[in-house]
Amino acid sequence: VACTLLILTLLAPLLLAQNVSADDRIYDEVRRRLANDRDVKGAGIEVTVMNGAVTLAGRVSSEKMRLRAAEIAKKVKGVIKVDNQLKVFGVD
Repeated sequence: VACTLLILTLLAPLLLAQNVSADDRIYDEVRRRLANDRDVKGAGIEVTVMNGAVTLAGRVSSEKMRLRAAEIAKKVKGVIKVDNQLKVFGVD
């Protein structure tokens, strides 16, 4: 039992580092795709990623842009969920 705990203790940082690097890759890819999309054009959208779950926040100029941003994020490899918190200008 002690040996198992020691192994888990030693491996935990490596597993966490893999999640962080996967999240960083997802973040970079989502940002790149949003910036390159002709409809969204980045639009100042805030992107956060935690364990493959992407959150989009901020304001966009249309419902089409809000939906398109989520669609783009969902297509990135490794994304398990998208929480679309984007608001359309003037609509709360």
